[in-house]
Amino acid sequence: MKKKFHVAWFEHEEGVSVSCPELPGCHSQGATVDEALANIRNAIEGYLELYGEPEARCEIREMEVVMA
Repeated sequence: MKKKFHVAWFEHEEGVSVSCPELPGCHSQGATVDEALANIRNAIEGYLELYGEPEARCEIREMEVVMA
């Protein structure tokens, strides 16, 4: 069965950090975006095998913040 999850990544000097906000504590990293995405896929699969799918769902929203 296929299931879709949101992932967020942040590129920085040391590579790419990536997380799945729908699965608490599910984070990974990689030297490139492609490597980080492959790593988070493995992390998501491992999370689901270990913990199963969480009962509570996470809703992703976009927020605008005005800087002074």
